[in-house]
Amino acid sequence: MKDFPIPVRTIGPGSQAEEDVLDYMPMPQGMETFRAPLLPEPEEVASLVLACAALRESLVQLGHALKEGGNRSVSLNGLPEADLKLINTVLGEGEVSALVTTQGDASTELRVQESVFAGVWRVVQTANGRVVSDTIELGYVPQALKETARQDVQASMPRWQGPLPPNVQNAPLLLSEIEDQWKLWKPGQSAYVVNLTLLPMSAEDIGFMDHHLGTGRVLILSRGYGNCRITNTCMPNTWRVVYYNSQDLVILNTVEVTELPDVAQAAREDLEDSHERLKEVLEWVEHA
Repeated sequence: MKDFPIPVRTIGPGSQAEEDVLDYMPMPQGMETFRAPLLPEPEEVASLVLACAALRESLVQLGHALKEGGNRSVSLNGLPEADLKLINTVLGEGEVSALVTTQGDASTELRVQESVFAGVWRVVQTANGRVVSDTIELGYVPQALKETARQDVQASMPRWQGPLPPNVQNAPLLLSEIEDQWKLWKPGQSAYVVNLTLLPMSAEDIGFMDHHLGTGRVLILSRGYGNCRITNTCMPNTWRVVYYNSQDLVILNTVEVTELPDVAQAAREDLEDSHERLKEVLEWVEHA
């Protein structure tokens, strides 16, 4: 028998030498979910009537916000430390927090922390490290975040004169697109999202774009899958939104033209769910 004239080669999975190994970017791991608060012993709760009254009023105002829209607030000013401790325990800390610096006064700031009940926010204003006001705000998002973003808007975008800086190529065209979008955007429209991650943008392009958009005084951090950092720009209804995975690597870099990015707000379903859960917790507290 003669030898077969064509050499036989093995084919199929595992038959070829693998020289390159695919290195995938690690994706976010884990997500923040609701955990019931660890409440104090019944005998500790019995005397904290002011805290119970504030929580009861918060439930009522959350119901009004659901039915009638708009934000409601409950003042915690002047509450004793023990009552504030119970409120802190019941509310806990949710996914979204924010920091707003007061215009022209770096020593005054507004700190916002979403509770474990989405749509129930703790809003604390401080001056020189001292608490000036402390409130619970009920609604999709604290009103101060939107108001401050509107106050930061400049009359017009700065215009670059002369040759572009080195390595800046695509930013000017992108800025023109973003400007067209904020001029056309109307309340109620969906957000217009520019995905910078998918565009050929150099580091110099990003810096050039951010310089012309400007940076406002609102900083929002959202924790869900990984982290999301949101800052307002000095252009109308324009936000910088950057997503990081659990290893703090950028996985999505965007500009959003909208009143406020959805990731920073509670949805109506969230408020409905929070109303039910807060009602259950309050019943336990009042009958302890």
